[in-house]
Amino acid sequence: MQNKRFKEIDEEFVCDNCGKKVSKLGYSCRDHCPYCLYSKHVDKNPGDRAEACHGDLEPIHVEPDSKKGYVIIYRCKKCGAIRRNKAAKDDNTDLLIKLTCNEI
Repeated sequence: MQNKRFKEIDEEFVCDNCGKKVSKLGYSCRDHCPYCLYSKHVDKNPGDRAEACHGDLEPIHVEPDSKKGYVIIYRCKKCGAIRRNKAAKDDNTDLLIKLTCNEI
């Protein structure tokens, strides 16, 4: 069994999908754009930057989670991998709600 390790990286970036400047989250690690919800396929384990794919992670669905709030489901546009991540407090609420209606 693989030992998962969380490496905290909270940094500013420019979203490759929508082009907006994204600021640090401040209370945890920023890993996706709060405007369009896209992310990058760069981690095997959170924060390790060990994934070679580097494809765009497209948000395809959102699930409510009683402990985590909303969880965004992503599909990599390059390799097809499915990833899940907790939504941030400043994420686009309208888009989160819209994605709850999508089927995986």
